[in-house]
Amino acid sequence: MAEVNYTVEQTKRIVEAYKAEPTRTTVDLLAKELGKTVKSIIGKLSREKVYIKKDYETKRGEKPITKLEIVANIAEMLKIDASTIEGLVKASKFDVQNLEKAVRELTS
Repeated sequence: MAEVNYTVEQTKRIVEAYKAEPTRTTVDLLAKELGKTVKSIIGKLSREKVYIKKDYETKRGEKPITKLEIVANIAEMLKIDASTIEGLVKASKFDVQNLEKAVRELTS
């Protein structure tokens, strides 16, 4: 028989505490309180379908954007079909971002 990692009471405590304040601080406190790892608490909250994953942000605090999205933005600004410039996706992200900035300035 498999070992039970969390009792029913512990699960209830974790879920209630996290629903009341869904933050990383809450997860850290629960891990310390229950003698579990943060990953274990997050895993349990995920299995209980209450964990809210933090959106990834770049080092500058921005939501990341793919080169494909940048190329689509350029196509939209130029009022052309994105498939006609899809080869730009192979360029460096820095270059594609610079091109987007230049096109934005020209079309504004």
